[in-house]
Amino acid sequence: MKDEEIIKELITQNEEVKKLWEDHQNYEKILSEFNTKPVLTAEEEMEKKRIQKLKLLGKDRLYKFIQEYRKKAHS
Repeated sequence: MKDEEIIKELITQNEEVKKLWEDHQNYEKILSEFNTKPVLTAEEEMEKKRIQKLKLLGKDRLYKFIQEYRKKAHS
């Protein structure tokens, strides 16, 4: 089972996973907007880096849920 399929299943079972996934999607949208700009101000660059860190932290937490799901599925 692919990661996104597992996430879609976990979203229905776990509010934290749902929130993490929604945040991840939101961060992705914000970063996409930053990436369309040819030049970022210093403030925008700092905000972009902050969002990237938040996205990575959330992705790490989501991956832990995915790992737990896979362990349970194989038990």
